[in-house]
Amino acid sequence: MKTNTIKYLIFTGLLVFLIACSTKKNTFLSRNSHALSTKDNILYNGGIALDKGIEEVKLQNKDNFWELLPVERMQISEESMLPEENKNANFERAETKATKAIQKHSMYIQGSEKNPQMDEAYLMLGKARYYDQRFVPALDAFNYVLNKSPKSDKIYEVKIWREKTNMRLENDQLAVNNLRKLLKEIKFKDQIFADANATLAQAFLNLEVKDSAVAKLKIAIEYTKSNEEKSRYKFILGQLFEDLKQKDSALTMYRSIIDMKRKAGREYVIHSHIRIAEYFDYEHGDTLAFITKYNELLKDRENRPFLDVLDHQMALFYDRKKNYKQAKLFYNYSLKDKSRDSYLVASNYRNLADIYFNSAKYVTAGKYYDSTLVQLKPRTREFNLIKKKRENLEDVIKYEGIAKNNDSIISLFSMSDSAKRIYFENYIIELKKQEEKLQKIAEKEAIIKENKEKADGQIDSNNSPSNNKPQPTLPPVSKPSSGSEGDFYFYNPSTVAYGKKEFIKNWGKRSLQDNWRVSSISSKKNDDVAFEQEDKQGGKTEKDSVIVDDRFSPDFYISQIPTSQTEIDSLSKERNFAYFQLGVIYKEKFKEYQLAANKLEKLLSYNPEERLVLPSMYNLFKIYEIIDKGKAEEMKSRIISEYPNSRYAQILKNPENEIADSSDSPKVVYENIYKKYQSGEYKQVVTATEQAIDRFAGDEIVPKFELLKANVIAKLSGLDEYAKALNFVALNYPNSEEGKRAETMLNVDIPKLQALQLSKNDSKNWKILYSTKDFEDKNTKILQAKIKKFIADRGLNKLSISSDIYTMTDNFVVIHGMSSEDLAKGIVSILKDYKDYKVQEKAIIISAENYAIVQIKKKLDEFLAGNLADNPPPPNWDGTIEKAPVAQQEKPAQRQEQANPESSKKHNGNQPKNPQNGIQDNDNQFGLPPSPQMEKPEKKG
Repeated sequence: MKTNTIKYLIFTGLLVFLIACSTKKNTFLSRNSHALSTKDNILYNGGIALDKGIEEVKLQNKDNFWELLPVERMQISEESMLPEENKNANFERAETKATKAIQKHSMYIQGSEKNPQMDEAYLMLGKARYYDQRFVPALDAFNYVLNKSPKSDKIYEVKIWREKTNMRLENDQLAVNNLRKLLKEIKFKDQIFADANATLAQAFLNLEVKDSAVAKLKIAIEYTKSNEEKSRYKFILGQLFEDLKQKDSALTMYRSIIDMKRKAGREYVIHSHIRIAEYFDYEHGDTLAFITKYNELLKDRENRPFLDVLDHQMALFYDRKKNYKQAKLFYNYSLKDKSRDSYLVASNYRNLADIYFNSAKYVTAGKYYDSTLVQLKPRTREFNLIKKKRENLEDVIKYEGIAKNNDSIISLFSMSDSAKRIYFENYIIELKKQEEKLQKIAEKEAIIKENKEKADGQIDSNNSPSNNKPQPTLPPVSKPSSGSEGDFYFYNPSTVAYGKKEFIKNWGKRSLQDNWRVSSISSKKNDDVAFEQEDKQGGKTEKDSVIVDDRFSPDFYISQIPTSQTEIDSLSKERNFAYFQLGVIYKEKFKEYQLAANKLEKLLSYNPEERLVLPSMYNLFKIYEIIDKGKAEEMKSRIISEYPNSRYAQILKNPENEIADSSDSPKVVYENIYKKYQSGEYKQVVTATEQAIDRFAGDEIVPKFELLKANVIAKLSGLDEYAKALNFVALNYPNSEEGKRAETMLNVDIPKLQALQLSKNDSKNWKILYSTKDFEDKNTKILQAKIKKFIADRGLNKLSISSDIYTMTDNFVVIHGMSSEDLAKGIVSILKDYKDYKVQEKAIIISAENYAIVQIKKKLDEFLAGNLADNPPPPNWDGTIEKAPVAQQEKPAQRQEQANPESSKKHNGNQPKNPQNGIQDNDNQFGLPPSPQMEKPEKKG
């Protein structure tokens, strides 16, 4: 009987178990059985993984306090992932657990979910995908809960997460509409209510509706239970009040964060102090209290992770107080703190560069600007401004380097042999001291590293190659111009030499081969003995061969000093020109008149070549007119007495009329070169402008020659080289009218011309091109005669012929005036096949629009290769200046001829009425040469 009872009980239990395991039956037992299994097993483990992942995201998140903080602490990674790839293993585990719960325990019966834990599972699934930055699948999970479990107790939370996901997908307006409806539905003002308001505030921030965001953040602060969230929301509110120019409200928010003390996130407390410091009155404020406060913050152990920020703020304080010594000290402290904030590092480098720049230490400033550019994001406005400033220093750094190096070499050359040896012996003593210092630092770091590795159990002290002797590692190389944390070992010859010595000391002299480290001890000893014998045969001990190297021998340096007077004369000439350029640059570009005067005075003390003397003296006269009237009169008298017949003496004697009638004056030379430019003699103009620039170096007219040269470069080398030439003028003569025009053309005209594209568009104006190297060539003249004969024979008076320069080596004979491509092809066929002409040269048929672009960009190869756009967008010619011309105007129309004798005569006689066209004489100031694209062609077509 008992046996039967047990059997019945077992059978009943199995039946109940099977019924409970069913996901198809909506019974009390099934619902609660699956809910229990889901909650206390699968979702429990998934929840632990999800919490760990969220904590990692918050720890890895690095807020950018230089910008408005987002409400949520999660940054979107721009790294691309494969479809099945996960960024965080914890989120992958949470997603797996949620998926498992859904697959095994979902009870979707008669259009609704019967397992009360499924909404939890789908919520976890959506969160895992959201934090893994797979927002579309996350949205699917949240929408499933909203559609299948509308009465879930998690429905408000799910709606908030759905709108977070919508915002990540840039559906901000949709999120605002949905969250407004949700806030009306929420009955209890709890954490969910706070989260909904905070999320809505972020949506308003994305839409740049800051007033509404302020209101919602205030509500979120009031109802959130998390102190960390409260401090974050308050900091964002402070930033918003700053943007809205509500200084008092912003300061109130920042002070309330500080008053929270340890309840607030430490980073918000520190940055609240920083934001308050921005409003400090540096003229009338209590500076002693400010310094005392920040010294206390720097001493606080809790603030050690934020020393970079605090040191930077102290540096800013001293910088604004014009205590540059202390400012540099704290900027360097901030850099030594190894900040993870790249913009903070860039700010330190930039501010240091500005200090050196304002102190006229341009070479050092250039190095710090280099480091700044490494840390800044490219293609940002600040990056471009710093880059421009750095480019302005290019010539200064170049010529300062030449002057310093050549001065040093010439000074050494002039020393006696004994003086040279004493000089280098003293240098070697200092070098050895530096080596010893580096070695001590290296050994100290090696001991610290080895002790740390022993403490971590990573190494066994018995395995040390030198029997427990610490192996020194080389100190990192310090390079001011680099912004990276790890600098390349081989940049520093001292550390390389030290490394070689340490290797030999520890391992002996080993040949380069496989498994060198595990060579037998006997082999090592034999090698050591062999090397020792070899050294002894050479009269040296092993110790000597290891320690003594070329760097510690005076002969090594003395042997590199030039010995011939010819070399020294060459170095002197180069040095003198560098000093002259520095004087002009400091005067014209940076307005550092005293520094410019020092350079030019030093140049004159070297007795430079004659061509530099008078320009240097005249520039000194101009400088002293500004800073020292007495010295200006002395320099004026000196120029007039020592060089009475010079152009500069005439200028000083007659300041109202700068020898305008002299055939040798800069003005007349410029006019003659400009006439050649107008007549299309571009190749001769290039040579003439280069000679004039060299001849009149330091004169105020040089920028005009440079701009004229740039325009010729546009004609002969194309748009890219033209942009480089304009950039040179803009950088080197920024204060001249020519430099300002070059800057405007770079920013306005060049981008418009760069936008032009070769196209397949039809045209009503076509041309035929024949390539030639020389217009005076016999074959070219025969070709031109045949074309003229063809036009005259056929009575095609609408056609014309011109000789157009393309580059320095290539030219075109061009036939203008065809109204269609078919007509141009017919003319080419006749010229080629008809017995009276027989033109064998290859013809190029091109539309007038494409020909203009070919001339502007020098892209004939692209045209011949067929690289033409179908429908290129027209460039935007609208701007703040005169509408840029159609590209056709860039076309050279020099030496254009008509086959019709009457037209040809009219054309050849069409000379400018004013031979100085384009040269306006206004108060002895010359007009600017026109830019190539702004010129009017001599003949239409």
